[in-house]
Amino acid sequence: MSRPSGPVFPLTVASRVPVGDVVVLELAPAEGRRLPGWRPGAHVDVLIPGDLTRQYSLVGDPAAPTWRIAVLRETQSRGGSLWMHGLDVGDRVDVTAPRSHFAFGAGAAPVILLAGGVGITPISAMAFAAAATGREYELHYAGRPGHMALVEELAELHGDRLHLHESGTATRLDLTGLFAAAAPGTVVYCCGPARLLDAAEVAATEAGLDFHAERFEALPLTEPVWPGPFEVELQFSGLTLEVPPEKSILEVAEESGVLVPWSCKEGTCGTCETPVVEGEVDHRDSILTAQERARMDTMFICVSRAACPRLVLEL
Repeated sequence: MSRPSGPVFPLTVASRVPVGDVVVLELAPAEGRRLPGWRPGAHVDVLIPGDLTRQYSLVGDPAAPTWRIAVLRETQSRGGSLWMHGLDVGDRVDVTAPRSHFAFGAGAAPVILLAGGVGITPISAMAFAAAATGREYELHYAGRPGHMALVEELAELHGDRLHLHESGTATRLDLTGLFAAAAPGTVVYCCGPARLLDAAEVAATEAGLDFHAERFEALPLTEPVWPGPFEVELQFSGLTLEVPPEKSILEVAEESGVLVPWSCKEGTCGTCETPVVEGEVDHRDSILTAQERARMDTMFICVSRAACPRLVLEL
């Protein structure tokens, strides 16, 4: 497997806070070292033994001297979450520089910040930024009692702007009512399980609100727009390759000896993002917005394909 490109930072677990099936890890650099800055919505890649790479959103204050991530223990883990939950204070963790496909937009428009479960991680950073800039916002956090991380610090920072929605209680989240009551021009940022994101997107669209989301689970793949083989010209590599229906651009490129950073192969992590020079793309990822897809200037080659006979890529 190809590792993500860019620098790798050897960090140390400075603190470990378990909350139900979630553990919040604080990662610190060596004494005297400074970590790169980041913006709300950013995530890092954690390099895990066994040639695995997993993505985790950064928590809280971007100006903090350490990085924090929260990891859900997956019942059907492929090895990543179990290893992360086994870390203890003092253990070393190798982490890449932050990057983002879930940016918190600037401006004065009011925002609704909506998190489900461990989706509170990027949303917490957005809430911190909204509070710091005096922006009008509400923070809604849904989850299971006893498994909701960061609640105390969120309550201290956000006061009555924080609304907790615990499953099985009368505080259950009402998306239709929430969005219907929103001021015109409100922007919604949402992260969490697929069922929450799907329902929130439908409700926000019906209410006429601008909706942004980050998905941990890939959207189901649809039938390709261009069902047959297509050509891909790789500008930097000087190769022109044929991609058959049963293979991805990523697979064909690697078979030809082209080094491509990748991680998930599901169109969720963003590691294999590749600029598009020419051609129409059949976007099949779970990252880009409709506006970003329409520009046809980038694609995720692990799942997205050509919607025409030929693509030209910066690869």
